[in-house]
Amino acid sequence: MNDYDVVILTDMRYEAPDESLWYNAQLLGEERLLLSGLEARGLRTTRVAWSNPDFDWSRTRAAVFRSTWDYFERFPEFCAWMQRIEGGTQLFNAPSLVRWNVDKHYLLDLAERGVNVPKTHFIERGETTTLRELVAANQWSEVILKPAVSGAARHTYRLNEANIEAHEAVLCDLLREEAMMLQPFLSSVLTQGEISLVVIAGRCTHAVRKIAKPGDFRVQDDHGGTVQPHTPTSDEIAFAEHAVTACSQAPLYARVDVVRDHSGALSLMELELVEPELFFRFHPPAADSLAAGIAKTL
Repeated sequence: MNDYDVVILTDMRYEAPDESLWYNAQLLGEERLLLSGLEARGLRTTRVAWSNPDFDWSRTRAAVFRSTWDYFERFPEFCAWMQRIEGGTQLFNAPSLVRWNVDKHYLLDLAERGVNVPKTHFIERGETTTLRELVAANQWSEVILKPAVSGAARHTYRLNEANIEAHEAVLCDLLREEAMMLQPFLSSVLTQGEISLVVIAGRCTHAVRKIAKPGDFRVQDDHGGTVQPHTPTSDEIAFAEHAVTACSQAPLYARVDVVRDHSGALSLMELELVEPELFFRFHPPAADSLAAGIAKTL
């Protein structure tokens, strides 16, 4: 018999963090909302780092990706771990979705399925090219450069005529190890921010607006950005739910990050299915909805 029904997956830095730090307290508060929802349904739960060498994964029926925020820094190890345990442990979201979603080439699939995505150019590992050539070919004046597999704005750069030359060597170095991507910079993120819509079991439960700090374009709170409640409009809800249905398999939970493009239309920045922050602190019932979805599936 299993010791646990559901394990909440984190990374080793947050398995037993110092709760006197606001970021750790915020993280644990949100994950405890989910734990409470699961336990209220009679499910035995715990939190464990996915990389914990002492945990026997045969002890749990299921595991849900929550704060595995180091996976892109240890990508081969993470993929090997997932392959090792998935035969005996049910994963939320499903491994097939996770493998597809960790690499931002998935944006091309969604674009083909009718989701509005910024024009995206991928630069594959080992490719020899220059930023200036790519920007000129696409007739862009300002762009975002970032890795195809990443998170937390790692190696994310806003480039224009003033600084593009200085980043040619950066791109060259990065391409030795990984694929990169270029997109036009959508300036609405500076004035309107980025909207994150949470979708659970196919339905949008709530949303937040993320605003970059003055002088920056990165909206993540670990880069000084702020998060505020947002009441989603009908078109934002429809966009988010459509983006989720465009997946080849229905995810149990997703976060759909959108901005307005130069025409004013909603445009998908990320569809996060692996370890998205779900902002339960702004809408605790959503944690209960996720717990209910897990319990129903089990």
